Amino acid sequence: MAKKQFKTESKRLLDLMVNSIYTHKDIFLRELISNASDAIDKLAYKALTDDKVGLDRGDFRILLVPDKAARTLTVSDNGIGMTQEELEQNLGTIARSGSFQFKKEMDQPREDVDIIGQFGVGFYSAFMVADQVTVLSRAYGEDAAHRWTSRGADGYTVEEAQREGPGTDVILHLKPQADGEDYDCFLDPQYLASLVKKHSDYIHYPIRMEMEHSHLKPAPDPKPEDYQPEYETHRAWETLNSMVPLWNRPKKDVTQEEYDQFYKEKFGDWQDPLSYTHVSAEGAVNYKALLYIPAQAPYDYFTRDFQKGLQLYSSGVLIMDKCADLLPEHFRFVRGVVDSPDFSLNISREILQHDRQLKTIAANLEKKIKGELERLLKEDREKYLTFWRAFGPQLKYGVVSDFGQHKELLRDLLLFWSSKEDGPVTLAEYRARMPESQKYVYYVRGESREKAAALPQVERVLDAGFEVLYLTEDIDEFTVQILAQQEDRPFKSVSDPDALPETDAQKEEHERKSEESKPLLDFCKEVLGDRVKEVRLSQILKSAPVCMTTDGPMSFEMERYFEKVEGQAPMKAERVLELNPDAPVFATLQKAREEDEARARDYVEILYAQACLTANLPLEDVAAYTKLVCSLMQ
Repeated sequence: MAKKQFKTESKRLLDLMVNSIYTHKDIFLRELISNASDAIDKLAYKALTDDKVGLDRGDFRILLVPDKAARTLTVSDNGIGMTQEELEQNLGTIARSGSFQFKKEMDQPREDVDIIGQFGVGFYSAFMVADQVTVLSRAYGEDAAHRWTSRGADGYTVEEAQREGPGTDVILHLKPQADGEDYDCFLDPQYLASLVKKHSDYIHYPIRMEMEHSHLKPAPDPKPEDYQPEYETHRAWETLNSMVPLWNRPKKDVTQEEYDQFYKEKFGDWQDPLSYTHVSAEGAVNYKALLYIPAQAPYDYFTRDFQKGLQLYSSGVLIMDKCADLLPEHFRFVRGVVDSPDFSLNISREILQHDRQLKTIAANLEKKIKGELERLLKEDREKYLTFWRAFGPQLKYGVVSDFGQHKELLRDLLLFWSSKEDGPVTLAEYRARMPESQKYVYYVRGESREKAAALPQVERVLDAGFEVLYLTEDIDEFTVQILAQQEDRPFKSVSDPDALPETDAQKEEHERKSEESKPLLDFCKEVLGDRVKEVRLSQILKSAPVCMTTDGPMSFEMERYFEKVEGQAPMKAERVLELNPDAPVFATLQKAREEDEARARDYVEILYAQACLTANLPLEDVAAYTKLVCSLMQ
């Protein structure tokens, strides 16, 4: 029996395919199972027009047979098989795909015949784990079978053989354990079953393997006093794959319990998802998708280790476990699967050759996800609040990122605490309640809504009857700066001097008081030195005697954020001490400066410390402040 050489390629090409094209060795099983599925599809297609086939769709199957003694793994199908000529054409010529040729020769594409293979190199992935591969095949309609054997790029042999019925057996003689490489795992039924579940769970035909089970023998009756439990084992063929993906079933035929169970099993979550979206799209790109919104964030969600992405399938075969390109960053919390026959895959079926289809699908899914979140917000507020507690900051980061490119997409999904509601409100809800006389959307930043509401600069806006948004998260101020306005109303901090309208008479009165108080204000600035940029009379205080504000775009909250993120404070907010000229304390300070300058200096220090504490700013010297307060009490 003469050895034949591969017709078109050399050892270098085969080495390239085995060592470079595939990134994971276990991919070989996916490829061989996909080839077996293709072979069955071809015979199933033939059965549509040939009554002699003698098999209906329920008779087709793929078998896995690990043999530890012989160190072989067999993948067997009862598909269309190959003649001697086809063995040499399909296996003797690297990169020639019989499936691709069959697809071209079909009179017209059929939805019920789905040929996965198209490059003709998947078979050679077997040489990643095997030092010899034997293919025993009998073509439908032929009496004789043929055996193709190869140890790699040196060539192959083909000889006549015997096989009962049409189909193909691919027999892999596994490589020995060496250099830390584990090949014995491909003889372990449990491991093989896990690979089938991961990569080939949705192959249309049952993938079966003989599995061993242990169970307790029935105890004798009566049970002896020295009875010891005994176990016995039995072997039985089990179907390893579920065959029909949930996303391929009509929506009306899938129950809520099935959707929830699929999510928990697929993504390892113990809680039911908050909601799901089942998509079946036809058009420029045909695809099906099943998207889930989790009820809680994974433990690593806010770490660098978290990997976003949807599971990507091509005709039911897993191509990528986490395809990041299918999800925008602001919706990175979504879990799910996408399946399409239209992907242009590279030769290894592991990477997409170009991303046109992905971009189309990703854009459609973004709209679907937003639509589902809007539905929850309008129809099930409690569920949306659960979502918001888990992932709300993600949407706000989405507004801020990419220079605000996504702000209009996300605006209607945002929630903020409010002075008029017990729970968070949307910007649209705030705007709908605004009186026509209100020119701005007011906000204030605080560590919590309680602390924000207690800030002295909030009082005058609330007393004017206006609603205030309480920004309680680090990202909030950046978010409102990017959003800029809600409909036709700009955002405005309650700390801005012009937050409330003033008459000309009020402005003139403020200027007069400031001019009269200039000596006192200069005195305060002298006492405090560089700790503040300015001391001025306040236009934002109503009853409180003092507060600390900032001058310029940097707020205290932004300063704290950058300090937390970068471990230092590269940018400092410029501090301004504001005094309320109508508060009794102001008159006391003025009198002390005229009669007892030392005591006046102490008063300035106390007012400065009180302003820092109210603004949640640290005191430079807590001990000195305590000593000062105690000295004034003596």
